[in-house]
Amino acid sequence: MEGTIDGFRYGAVTPVAAYLMACLGGALGLRCIVRTLLSDQSWKAGWLALGAASIGCGIWTMHFIAMIGFQVVETRIRYNAGLTVLSLAVAIVVVGIGVFIVGYRGASTLNLAFAGVITGLGVAAMHYLGMAALHLNGTIRYDVTAVALSVVIAIVAATAALWAAVTIRGFLTSLGASLIMGVAVTGMHYTGMSAVSVHVHSSTGGSWAGDSPTSLLLPMLLGPVIFLLLAGVVVMFDPLLVLGDGDWNRSSASTESTAPQPDTLFENQEDRVVHARAPQDPQWAAPHSPHR
Repeated sequence: MEGTIDGFRYGAVTPVAAYLMACLGGALGLRCIVRTLLSDQSWKAGWLALGAASIGCGIWTMHFIAMIGFQVVETRIRYNAGLTVLSLAVAIVVVGIGVFIVGYRGASTLNLAFAGVITGLGVAAMHYLGMAALHLNGTIRYDVTAVALSVVIAIVAATAALWAAVTIRGFLTSLGASLIMGVAVTGMHYTGMSAVSVHVHSSTGGSWAGDSPTSLLLPMLLGPVIFLLLAGVVVMFDPLLVLGDGDWNRSSASTESTAPQPDTLFENQEDRVVHARAPQDPQWAAPHSPHR
């Protein structure tokens, strides 16, 4: 028997919340990557890792918030905790690979294409690992065409996100890019979900081992959400990201111009000492005229 799938159990609440989390993760990730471009003195590896974790957590959180609204009317749904955690790790690691490739090797066409493919495939892998964590009294089937389309969307979205990360530096443009990223990532998710059909078993004695969505997903979502909030605090209080490239350079230049210059100060002090000693020091006296 074909199951009745409802992906919007709570109406617009879950898709809107999922989209906002994808935007938040994308915005924080982009700003962290921009931070490594604004200053050569920044700890590049740390900022890139924070950016990758922010984007990965945002994508993962988006997926499972959306999955809270997913139900099959004829059967209960449970989740495998191990696969759910693994999908989070995959999201962070593969996004990190793409971010580090672009961050260290540059944004050439070849590097962007390579990093975008890896990151996009990783995002798709995260999505379908999350789907593999579902346990229900039936068999989940996928439409190959819709699955392929979702993977293509994931690759294009990942490539565009990496390009935006190394090209767009302004705050407002980064914000706009993160909104577009949210549309792409959320669109990839719901395209993948449109590929799903469920053949429900006639027997009611199926195995539903695992945790319910509310008992597993809600507590697990707290960790990534708290991480994103903390990452947001770090980004908000970083002076370079708050001021922007131009304002930071002007502020630094102003500080340097008003600060005393050690060499000049030393030279001025030495000149004053020399002038103070000159009248008393015999060696500074005018040479005696020769004796007659």
